Amino acid sequence: MSTLPLPPDWSVAREELREALVRAGWPGGTADDAELALCELFVNAWKHGGSPAPLVVVVLLEGVLRVSVADGCPKLPEQRAAESAGSYALSGRGLHLVRSLTDRFGADPRRSGKSVWFELDAAA
Repeated sequence: MSTLPLPPDWSVAREELREALVRAGWPGGTADDAELALCELFVNAWKHGGSPAPLVVVVLLEGVLRVSVADGCPKLPEQRAAESAGSYALSGRGLHLVRSLTDRFGADPRRSGKSVWFELDAAA
C-alpha cells in the first residue's frame, strides 16, 4: 500500500487570513467561509497543481476580500458538475464548495502556472 505525502502546512496562511478579517470587523461566519475556501484552493494547488508550497496572497481592500492561491501547473481548473463526483467520491466537490461559499471565483493563467482566486464582499 502506497502512502501519499502529507500536504504542506497552511496554518500560517489561515491565521493571517483570520487575523485580517477580525481586525477589519468581519463576522466570524464569513471568516469561517473564507478559511474553508482557502483550504480547498490550497489543497488543490498541492494535490492537482503539484506545488509543494502553494503561494497564498490575501488582499482586503475597500470591503472586498480577495484570496489567491498560485501553483506551477498551467492547466486551469475544469468546471464539472458536482454530481459527476459520485456519492462516495473522495474528491471532486472542492471548487463547487468554493463557489457556494464566496461571491466570486475564478482562475488566471500566470507566466509559470496559474492563480485560482475567490472574493468575498463585506456584509452590508
